[in-house]
Amino acid sequence: MDYLSVAGEYTAERTIEKSRFIAFVAHAAGEEAARAYLVSVRKLHPLATHVCWAYISDQIGNLQRFSDDGEPQGTAGMPILGVLKAKELRETAIAVVRYFGGIKLGAGGLTRAYASLAALGVEGAEKVLYTTCRELLIEADYPEVTPLLRYFEGRGTRVLAKEFGAKALFTVAVKEGEKAAYQAEITELLNGKADILEGESYFYPFPVQ
Repeated sequence: MDYLSVAGEYTAERTIEKSRFIAFVAHAAGEEAARAYLVSVRKLHPLATHVCWAYISDQIGNLQRFSDDGEPQGTAGMPILGVLKAKELRETAIAVVRYFGGIKLGAGGLTRAYASLAALGVEGAEKVLYTTCRELLIEADYPEVTPLLRYFEGRGTRVLAKEFGAKALFTVAVKEGEKAAYQAEITELLNGKADILEGESYFYPFPVQ
């Protein structure tokens, strides 16, 4: 089953009614990884008034957890989780740090603040689609390397490995459903002057355009 997630980590910050809010978003494959990430955020901000969070740490969306961390019930963790659900993200953790600025926001204000910071963080994070990929091993003579590299760049190809021996050998990751078209394009580009072998098949994160 294909699913959306984020790549790496991303942070976003906003001041709302003198309170400083910082959103942290990260890929977290599994509950252990999600909890470890949340611990790392808390260590970064030991003096924060609140570190509220939510995560969906499995591939199908069943493993969901959240925390208000002392904010009024339902005003922080649930709104953050709501953003994850709305964006259909999996294996993703969000923590929103708050430094209280002296002005109370009320339940509605808190809900909007935490939801907006979570959304801001997700908006800036790089999104990826985990789907079945096929490794292709492309072997070509050196005169074909330059047009092949141009093709890779233009198509946004994920080049996993390069080897330069008697010939040039590139290992690339291609979506399973696109492999036939991909091979045909390279064959046409290089006038058949490339050997293409199919390698392993597995789940891989492709950038969402």
